[in-house]
Amino acid sequence: MASGERLYREQVNETVSFLEEKLPSVPEIVIILGTGLGSLADSLENSISLDYEEIPHFPRSTVTSHAGKLLFGELAGKQVAVLQGRFHYYEGYSTRQITFPLRVLSLLGARFLLVSNAAGGLDPSYKPGTLMVISDHLNFIPDNPLRGVNIEEWGPRFPDLSQAYDPSLQELAQKCGKELGIDRMARGVYVAIAGPSLETPAETRYLRNCGADAVGMSTVPEVIVGIHAGLRILGIAMVANVNDPDNFQPILIHDILAEAKKAEGDFVRLIKEVVRRIK
Repeated sequence: MASGERLYREQVNETVSFLEEKLPSVPEIVIILGTGLGSLADSLENSISLDYEEIPHFPRSTVTSHAGKLLFGELAGKQVAVLQGRFHYYEGYSTRQITFPLRVLSLLGARFLLVSNAAGGLDPSYKPGTLMVISDHLNFIPDNPLRGVNIEEWGPRFPDLSQAYDPSLQELAQKCGKELGIDRMARGVYVAIAGPSLETPAETRYLRNCGADAVGMSTVPEVIVGIHAGLRILGIAMVANVNDPDNFQPILIHDILAEAKKAEGDFVRLIKEVVRRIK
């Protein structure tokens, strides 16, 4: 094994050991919270909170809208781990660094991943605040977290992504949304781009022509590692803005955060109900 892979494995194992000493029980479900969706953490009971700075080898979140905390606790009767703030390729991290926390949590014994993000809508029928259940993805980030020597104990060399987003969890999310009266629900394809610059009109048109319904700068690296680790995955993209490439309007980050805040209540209700019903 190359020295880089050996060091990475040692760091993962050290972090697993560190967290095992802190936790009263194994989290069943990992929840990664996207931009503007951090308040779900307030719903945890009997929670333990760790700043990322406290955890050996964890990256540091540099985005102001991401709190940078790992929480463990109970949500809707399940033991969960919540990443309140994620890492992005545009921050300068490799996708292996981005997915370090998820790799650690999978080795702690988690079996499900619920991953969320704030995204730009590409489907013209979407409205700001739409919660899109992710059915599939396109990876336009020029890196893959599995690149390099494969660690067989962690997962297969060539993981199958034919159903990366668990079909039964997709159905469950849509059923829960309907029963909760959440009007703006959809199902579609998410495309991850490198960022941090937002899309031009031509890029918006291109991404739509590629088959994407929403675009963002995260999620896909974590999903790849989640599949490699054998997790069942549900993805939710909160559509913060929708742009018509033929009548393009400026995309401003404070507008994205404002729309995410408006949709946060529906998002929290949906995730809590999905977690309650996961078996």
